[in-house]
Amino acid sequence: MADLAEKRARMVERQLWARGIHDRRVLAAMGEVPREEFVPADLRRSAYADSALPIGGGQTISQPWVVAAICQALALAGNERVLEVGTGSGYSAAVLSRLAAEVIGIERDEPLAQGAAAALSRVGAGNVRVLLGDGSRGHPEEAPYEAIAVHASAPAAPPALLEQLAPGGRLVVPIASSESDDLTLLRRTEAGIETTTLAPCRFVPLIGEQGF
Repeated sequence: MADLAEKRARMVERQLWARGIHDRRVLAAMGEVPREEFVPADLRRSAYADSALPIGGGQTISQPWVVAAICQALALAGNERVLEVGTGSGYSAAVLSRLAAEVIGIERDEPLAQGAAAALSRVGAGNVRVLLGDGSRGHPEEAPYEAIAVHASAPAAPPALLEQLAPGGRLVVPIASSESDDLTLLRRTEAGIETTTLAPCRFVPLIGEQGF
């Protein structure tokens, strides 16, 4: 698989660094995680394409730049507990596992959740747990979280997720609009919630009580 390792290195240089991903820890994590372990067998040769790829169940594995942009916006130091909504293939959770102390992933599709857990085990992401459930409601049982990453577009930031955000915590969520989704960073401060639009993007919809 030397050719895949070379593709991974080129991805980091050409798709990430060249397009504004300059957090060294994020770049290192993206360079370490074998994306081919998280895509269907017939798409392994396309694992490092600059695009999303189908993973079944009407879901996709996000474009590498989008995964890196979310991780960079979360500004993780390594000691955080992260909630991930829409775990899908498990790839983003694997990247987050190298940037945070603990990752709790929520996936509503049971076959995808099982596949993600298996793939995460294969790549040694032992600090990730994948739970089955409605990610739009978060996981209040273990809140608050220093960071929350949402991998599906919502009509607005789900109130439940904002409630589960720790002081100083960061939430990254794609907010749906008529033409595209806006990857959005929300930070909890003493004065309230600060909102920053990061980039246009395209995600599958967040299905759930506080999604679509």
